[in-house]
Amino acid sequence: MSSSLSNKSTFIEQAEAIILKNLGNEQFGVSELAEAMHMSRSNLLRKIKKRTKLSASQFIRQVRLKEAMDLLKEGSSTVSEISYQVGFGSTSYFIKCFREQYGYPPGEVGKITVAVEEEKAQTYFLKRYRWPIVAATCAVVLLVSYLLFNKGDAVENALEKPEIERSIAVLPFKNESADSTNLYFVNGLMESALNNLQKIEDLRVISRTSVEKYRKTDKGIPAIAEELNVNYLVEGSGQRVGNQVLLNIQLIDASTDTPIWVEQYNREVEDIFALQNDVAKKIADAIAAVVTPDELEQIEKKPTENLLAYDFYLQALDPYYSQTPEGLEKAISLFEKAIEQDSEFALAYANIAISYYLLEIPQTEKKYTEKINNYADKALLYDSKSAESLVAKAFYYIQTKEYQLALPHLNKALEYNPNSSLAVQILADFYFRMMPNTNKYLEYALKGVQLNVASDSVTQSYTYLQLSNALMFSGFVDEALKYINMSLDYNAENYFSPYVKASILFAKDGNVERTRNLMLEEWNKDTTRLDILQNVGQFYYIEEDYDSAYFYFEKFVKAREANDLNINLQENVKIATVYKKMGLDTKAEKIFSDFSEYCAADKSSYRSVNLVWKYAYEGNIDEAIEQLRIFSEAENYIYWFLLIEDDPLIQPLKAHPDFDAIMQKIKDSFWENHAQLKTSLEEKGLI
Repeated sequence: MSSSLSNKSTFIEQAEAIILKNLGNEQFGVSELAEAMHMSRSNLLRKIKKRTKLSASQFIRQVRLKEAMDLLKEGSSTVSEISYQVGFGSTSYFIKCFREQYGYPPGEVGKITVAVEEEKAQTYFLKRYRWPIVAATCAVVLLVSYLLFNKGDAVENALEKPEIERSIAVLPFKNESADSTNLYFVNGLMESALNNLQKIEDLRVISRTSVEKYRKTDKGIPAIAEELNVNYLVEGSGQRVGNQVLLNIQLIDASTDTPIWVEQYNREVEDIFALQNDVAKKIADAIAAVVTPDELEQIEKKPTENLLAYDFYLQALDPYYSQTPEGLEKAISLFEKAIEQDSEFALAYANIAISYYLLEIPQTEKKYTEKINNYADKALLYDSKSAESLVAKAFYYIQTKEYQLALPHLNKALEYNPNSSLAVQILADFYFRMMPNTNKYLEYALKGVQLNVASDSVTQSYTYLQLSNALMFSGFVDEALKYINMSLDYNAENYFSPYVKASILFAKDGNVERTRNLMLEEWNKDTTRLDILQNVGQFYYIEEDYDSAYFYFEKFVKAREANDLNINLQENVKIATVYKKMGLDTKAEKIFSDFSEYCAADKSSYRSVNLVWKYAYEGNIDEAIEQLRIFSEAENYIYWFLLIEDDPLIQPLKAHPDFDAIMQKIKDSFWENHAQLKTSLEEKGLI
């Protein structure tokens, strides 16, 4: 027992010593502590939770606050100075955390001397009589334990048992039939097992795209589990022989590479849905996952009563998941055949709507909008709690730019299928492009990485690209650089990653010339890239090199007009400024007029900051300052807005007496949000 206590003490003391050594480093968090202690993040989380009953981030914050208390008692520094000394980037956030920890703000520390003295008197009494009290207490505890349980060892073992994360991957099932055409049926069995498990919130279930690469692999279970970062794997093999379905399936504990549940099924095809439901429920039981009544209802729901319709549906899945134009068109044809057999087949309707939406993503002119709407409505009519039905309807609203109507459908889709990789990816993109929210964008990008693990190199590259961009927007510059490098490691040909990396490097050190040269290097590879063209112009604009800025902006404007594109209108005010500097007043007025119309129609959280530029361009300094003040009250915004004062249009605002205070508020609010976001994401295990 003494050895156990010693180990516990040593571990916590080591952790505290490392935190104190890095006390002033605001960026020192759970990942950094795990690395410093030479252990995995998950192992650190479990050990800290077991010994302190706190999450790792709460433990780090507690150490910081204890040190802050000691410094405050010394009385040699201000609250603001101490907040930065103990690693809080925001004084207001430090005050909030301190109050939550101690019940009063840090400014009150010097006023509680009397209370401390009374506590000392009580402590003296306890010290003097501690051994009789301890002995009596221990006797009572031992007696109660013996009478109630009579199994002290079992109780101690239960307390020592670490909490196990229920993470699982369903590997591609093997087709054991001599008939290769039966492969789609066996894949369908795997698909159904995956879909049913994804509906259980108590599980983290890896996406289909992540496991597909293991269809023909020689890797062992431990290696696959490590790559996928899961504790359990499901393996299966099966075949269809006439009217019989033969399925062998096992659930494997990755830590020991041993099966913990094995079942052999020999059922008639008519029993296929009962078989699928049985598999999901027995796997959940085997790993003690909590399945709510609502989740059980979703699992037990039959997709269709018509087996021929279901057969067409299964045949459609492989081309559907290819997401190539040819594959999607083939899938639509097969889903339509399924509907011919069952006119109430919700999944088939939903997947047709989704397929049409995916086909039109690269198209400027949308011709399937009404089809998407009609098929989505049919899907919802026959199954309003299907994640696929809800995503299909959300796609319709996204297509028609009714974003406020799309959001509830996406949230509901994730509620009914908490492991839906599709819903998570759409929500990340939604909060990036459609209704900007940096916190939610980062949260869903991180969830996407958790669900899409070890996918094919191209998919993985784009998953890390999205995460890197989300991290950058929220001010996690070093983390963003790490993941953009990983994106390029997976696929050096990634179309967007070099461009994003150039932006991240600029955020890190502000080197305008290098960033501009990196972007020009990418643009020269493909001179149709309007995104890069416009950004190169912006960097020359920032340096007030208006001749060079005009060269690139003019190319951008001409290409935009030639292709009838309605993009990057928020940048028109900068283009107008450059035109004006070049003496092109008529063109400047036309571009600025378009920007004014954009501002009038803008309903986003960034409307006020766009109006800052509008009024600054017009020379209305007081109105610009007022809009800047309104923007300073926003809850979250992208990192780039911290650099607004470097913009040439904003220079005249700096002479206003309120400018510096408003800008400081914007910066303080951003970094306070950054600190809170970091803590929240660490507690959820997302970073």
